[in-house]
Amino acid sequence: MITRQQATNLLHSKMQNQNLRRHCYSVGVVMRALAKSFGGDEEAWEIVGLLHDGDYEQTKDDMANHSILMAKWLEQLGETDRDILNGVKSHGASHRGEEPKNKMEWSLFCCDELTGLIVATALVQPNKKLSGVTVEKVLDKFRTRSFAAGAKRENIIKCEEKLGIPLPEFVEIALRAMQGISGELGI
Repeated sequence: MITRQQATNLLHSKMQNQNLRRHCYSVGVVMRALAKSFGGDEEAWEIVGLLHDGDYEQTKDDMANHSILMAKWLEQLGETDRDILNGVKSHGASHRGEEPKNKMEWSLFCCDELTGLIVATALVQPNKKLSGVTVEKVLDKFRTRSFAAGAKRENIIKCEEKLGIPLPEFVEIALRAMQGISGELGI
């Protein structure tokens, strides 16, 4: 299995936009926290989250291949762990008419959109920092459909059905994880 540092190097070689990189860092750290909750391989889950959008700059106009290209790059680096490869590929599965298949893949599906909602919530706080965000503030913004309208709430709320985690607890796991790397996220 590749290391987190190798995954970060791969991400940086393929993705130049700093905000997209920060999104990937967010999803990676939340995936690590979710792996801990489920007794999964924390490093593998973090790598899946870190790399899930790593090919976006190359595939944004060809979403059917989104995440497939990243899986190919991983294989070229010698990655053979099927959980990591399938986890990364699962991110683009909805564009190919497929659904996630296990806890790791559903965790990625649900937390991807939530990280964006949390960042948007931070950016409207007086200090524009994650430190000013609470679970209650995120839940208020979750209920306000016009706020961060691009954040697919229908994906986030699947945490209850597919992961067995109530929405407030899911938000808390993600928020605490992201607050732990706020410096790296720049907020």
